[in-house]
Amino acid sequence: QVQLVESGGGSVQAGGSLRLSCAASGFTYSRYTHRRNCMGWFRQAPGKEREGVATAVSDGSALYADSVKGRFTISKDNAKNTLYLQMNELKPEDTAMYYCAADLRATCPLTLAYTEFAFWGQGTQVTVSS
Repeated sequence: QVQLVESGGGSVQAGGSLRLSCAASGFTYSRYTHRRNCMGWFRQAPGKEREGVATAVSDGSALYADSVKGRFTISKDNAKNTLYLQMNELKPEDTAMYYCAADLRATCPLTLAYTEFAFWGQGTQVTVSS
């Protein structure tokens, strides 16, 4: 059973940094090295649609939303089965619930479209004050 558990959210002032973690279980990155193994971070603010923040595949390719380029970095630790999102220069508009997601299809696309991801964590709240 695939499980994704996020952590690392919190409240920070604008300009601060946070690092989100997503611990994955029920599958291992090494077992799926022949797959694209798509993982990603998404966020949803109250009253807004869920949006893609950053996604990555096992070959190292990554995709970022324009709003976070240059400020956020997605990375994986295969040995720990953990996905990270380093968030720097945070802005009040980054305030949202952040979700980790996985798409384990062999040919999963590198995309920010949340509809492509079948497995989701419960989310971790990020609040940025001005």
